[in-house]
Amino acid sequence: MDPTRTGRTTTTQTGTRTRPGVGVSASDRPRLARHVRLGFCRTRQRHILQLPETVVVLHGSGADILGLCDGRRTVAEIVAELGARYRTVPDDEVRRFLARLVARRCVTLAGGLERADG
Repeated sequence: MDPTRTGRTTTTQTGTRTRPGVGVSASDRPRLARHVRLGFCRTRQRHILQLPETVVVLHGSGADILGLCDGRRTVAEIVAELGARYRTVPDDEVRRFLARLVARRCVTLAGGLERADG
C-alpha cells in the first residue's frame, strides 16, 4: 500500500501535521520541517532547500513562499503578503506548491486553530 495515497494525517511530537495526498487549507500554518534549511547557493545563484543528502533548487517565487513559512502565518496570510509584493498571486498555485512539499516531507502544517510559539 502506498502511504502517499491513503490521505491519512500524521501528527508529529510537536503537534504539526504532514498530510500526503491532501490539499493545504487557507488556515494551515506551514513551516519548514526540522531537517530542511532554506539557503542560497552562490554557485547556482539560486535559492535552495537543503535536505539530508539532497538539494532542491528553487525557481520563481518558491523561495519567497518558503521564506514566509514560519509556522505563525496562515496560508491565507502568506498569499496576502505575496499579493502585496507582486500584485497578483494565484492562491491555488501557492497551495499546490506547499502541498507538493508537504508530500515530500519538506514542509509541515500546524492547524489553523493552533498557534505556533516559537
